[in-house]
Amino acid sequence: MAGIIYDSSRIKAYENLKALCKFAGETQEWCDMLWQEIAPDTELYRELLYYMRNNSLADKVNCCGYTLTDLYVWQMDRYNLFHDTGKNTAQCRKVDMVLRAFDTMAQMKKNPETYLKRFEEGRGMDQL
Repeated sequence: MAGIIYDSSRIKAYENLKALCKFAGETQEWCDMLWQEIAPDTELYRELLYYMRNNSLADKVNCCGYTLTDLYVWQMDRYNLFHDTGKNTAQCRKVDMVLRAFDTMAQMKKNPETYLKRFEEGRGMDQL
């Protein structure tokens, strides 16, 4: 067994993701689904590690001109529209929106046309 090298960094990243999901109010099932999307994607995985270390996004992942920050802002707009607040209140779950931005990016990389259409549709009658 002298030649075996064990890298526990992925286990630690998964444990940190579970803690973030719990803090964000997400279920274990949703967390596992997100991990299955992020873990095999080197770009998203590195971005997740950066977020965990810095509590900010590096924005190195890009799909069709959109970054994780763009997707975070989109999540924030959707939240504000749904709650009809027009601003980010104390009840706004920002960590959840960051995690959802990661999920949206993973899905967008698989099916960009669907998400580009959603982004271009805007907010309907609420749009200025």
